[in-house]
Amino acid sequence: MRDPKPNWLKVKAPGGERYTKLKKTLRELDLYTVCEEARCPNVGECWGAGTATVMLLGHTCTRGCRFCAVTTGNPRGAYDPREPEHVARAISQLELKYVVLTMVDRDDLLDGGASLVGQTVRALRRYSPELLVETLVGDFNGRKHDIAHLVESGPDVFAHNIEVSRRLTPRIRDARCSYDQSLDVLRHAKACAPQRMTKSSIMVGIGETDEEVVETLRDLRDAGVDVVTLGQYLRPTPKHAPVDR
Repeated sequence: MRDPKPNWLKVKAPGGERYTKLKKTLRELDLYTVCEEARCPNVGECWGAGTATVMLLGHTCTRGCRFCAVTTGNPRGAYDPREPEHVARAISQLELKYVVLTMVDRDDLLDGGASLVGQTVRALRRYSPELLVETLVGDFNGRKHDIAHLVESGPDVFAHNIEVSRRLTPRIRDARCSYDQSLDVLRHAKACAPQRMTKSSIMVGIGETDEEVVETLRDLRDAGVDVVTLGQYLRPTPKHAPVDR
């Protein structure tokens, strides 16, 4: 049985000229977006405002977090080396102001996919020099050289989500994730390019206390993070972690 959602969480069905055009173009260009793969309820608002989040390295994640609707599996090293050029060309046709490049975790690749994300940033700079680019990436198992390689590609914003409080991390995130490792990723990204904006996100309503939210915010600030977003957790399916509040 699905949990009823409060009225203030309900959104209008997506629509409008810009939304419809963007959806049609994404289909024609064969681009994956996390907006759809993760069943985000805000897809209409973002697409209508000219913002989209493109998912790189396929649609199968090697990790299985209890809050995420993205497919889990083992891609066995498969990826498309032409993806950076394809994505950059496609996005140049979408008339976007801001694009977020996110990715599935790829523990099956030696660099976790860092080089391909970096190549995509560079390709976007060639095709759309005025476009603002955010990279929302995994932890690359804490490998500093992979983090540095991505930062050097020049995204306007380097983002990595800590997701939940320290106490909830082992219960909610994949076993290969670590609260301290996520902080280290953000800290190293800032050290590599102090002028680069760093960003993270916390889900609320998944079992945390108010005190834990404050503690996580302090930890992120201590790691040099510039921007933090907080979002209400919504259970994507009955198989995922329940909403706590």
